Amino acid sequence: MPSVSAVPSSTPSSRDSVVAALRSAGCVFAEDEAALILATARTPAEAAAMVERRVAGLPLELVVGWAEFRGLRIAVAPGVFVPRRRTEFLVDQALERAPRATVVVDLCCGSGAVGAALAAALGRVELHAADIDPAAVRCARGNIAAVGGQVHQGDLFEALPAALRGRVGILAANVPYVPSDEIGLLPQEARDHEPLVALDGGTDGLDVLRRVAAEAPGWLAPGGCVLVETSRHQAPTAVDAFERNGLATRLAVSEELYAHVVVGVGRPGPDTA
Repeated sequence: MPSVSAVPSSTPSSRDSVVAALRSAGCVFAEDEAALILATARTPAEAAAMVERRVAGLPLELVVGWAEFRGLRIAVAPGVFVPRRRTEFLVDQALERAPRATVVVDLCCGSGAVGAALAAALGRVELHAADIDPAAVRCARGNIAAVGGQVHQGDLFEALPAALRGRVGILAANVPYVPSDEIGLLPQEARDHEPLVALDGGTDGLDVLRRVAAEAPGWLAPGGCVLVETSRHQAPTAVDAFERNGLATRLAVSEELYAHVVVGVGRPGPDTA
């Protein structure tokens, strides 16, 4: 979360007590978190309740009700996957590959952060988002309403309107990719407060990715691209899954964000949809 300095100077003792409470709970960035909570809360009572929830282990984004993603304030809600800063790299790669795309799909959309960010950067686009989780669908609808996007509930491509087949310029799929037996190794905030369906990618973490790779070519416009996030050690297998389905594939890596994005391009054609 960004550092927020707009804390009323008339309440130094309140700020100090909030910092102390957060620091005692193990919050590494206690001062930044305290500033954000105090800037967000409308009353002292609300601030106290927010601090209590954060000390109890609720992710900061869920405490304040939003997460920053590529300069946007994305609303989040309990039971919805919190967008990660490293996923901004996926958006960057999509825009680099298809800067004039007019049809965008945000699959496994969670809060809708990726779709909202792509629409904000591209301007007027036909945006569709989909997720299997009803809580995610409700949250995403709020986040992409301003850009006229549509959110659909269902299992991957089954949720999408059939009319999108062969028309999608950017298909961003932030699929779950944590191996089932590694879920217990995730940070407590993720294990306890984010939906398992948004984390668990099956035995090797790539079950959902393989399904996306298999079906994506039929939905892409000529030259359209599909992008998924994965981990360093899964990347070679993920690339192979894309290539086996006829996608021209490359792996993009950001060492700074520790992000690995597999980019697949469909049948030859222009770069836009």
